[in-house]
Amino acid sequence: MKPLDWTSIAQAEQPATLALRRSIHADPELGLHCRRTTAKLKAALADLPLDIRDSQRSSGFIARLDGARPGRTVLLRGDMDALPIHEETGLDFASRNTGHMHACGHDTHSAMLAGAARILAARREAFDGTILFMFQPGEEGQRGAHVMIEEGLLDDPTPEAAFAMHIFPNVPGGLVACRPGALMASTDVLRATIRGKGGHAAMPHDVIDPVPIACEAVLALQSHVARRVSVGDPIVLSITRIAGGETHNVIPAEVELLGTLRTQSPAQREASRAAFKRIVNGIAETHGATADVSIGEGYPATINDQRAADMVEQIATDLFGASGYHAIPNAVMTGEDFAFVLEKVPGAMAILGSPRPTAIRSTGRRSTARG
Repeated sequence: MKPLDWTSIAQAEQPATLALRRSIHADPELGLHCRRTTAKLKAALADLPLDIRDSQRSSGFIARLDGARPGRTVLLRGDMDALPIHEETGLDFASRNTGHMHACGHDTHSAMLAGAARILAARREAFDGTILFMFQPGEEGQRGAHVMIEEGLLDDPTPEAAFAMHIFPNVPGGLVACRPGALMASTDVLRATIRGKGGHAAMPHDVIDPVPIACEAVLALQSHVARRVSVGDPIVLSITRIAGGETHNVIPAEVELLGTLRTQSPAQREASRAAFKRIVNGIAETHGATADVSIGEGYPATINDQRAADMVEQIATDLFGASGYHAIPNAVMTGEDFAFVLEKVPGAMAILGSPRPTAIRSTGRRSTARG
């Protein structure tokens, strides 16, 4: 049998994929319930021989495609939710929904996945086994992948490998990039309330001032990162908000700290969580104050399987030559909830470079899940 020219096949599907992506971009939705987006994607797949399984707690769904003969099961994932950002691009297909924008590429991911489903469904005789197309909402902080996993949508059949792709504007357009091991970091939320004793700012000797205690805790946390954490298993610990007091002449009774912890390994994540609690509680106790410390569990680190990452490299170089693939030297400290899939199934997330048009602008708040 003559080998299929997958590049030409994909190029033939490109106009429909582009139109779908622009339709999704113009009508962005947030969170776990992207019903209009799901409807667009299902309409694009309606004429294909797919078995659809819907999430009950979100608008996500799994589309199953069986090949010509029994074989392995592979999962391909695309996310579909947007961000709470106001778009000011002026494009013909710009967001029509004020304050919502596909500024992270999920419109592209889901449209590409639908295009892949169409290409593969038309050529079922060319492969063995089963392909699961995972259309997932709620990536931007709502743990959409975890929701779908909890519902058992990856259990029947359980995939033997899983792959996803994320576009990046800071990677040259068309370049495929990947790395084995940690690709992105875990994303925990750090919170602490340091409670002292409030009083008049002119008489600090009569109070337990939580403000300098909080400042000391922040500095101690940074010293811990610099002096106690190996550069071979790095972390990022950033305190991003310190809040306390209401006026200039009153020492507050409490100060709140808010921040983020990013790690690349489960062991370092556990150790760093424990260090945060120990340091904040210890400094508060030293000064006669107390601390309520909590850690909001975010996404785990996105860890690529060695064999899967090697496969990404091989496919990219086969299609685009050696210059079409880039080996990422270090993990980035942003996060991705495809990590939940990779905890369950060996696989890899690849990066696809996208052009950075200088005319594109947006304003607004960026999601804390990855940013």
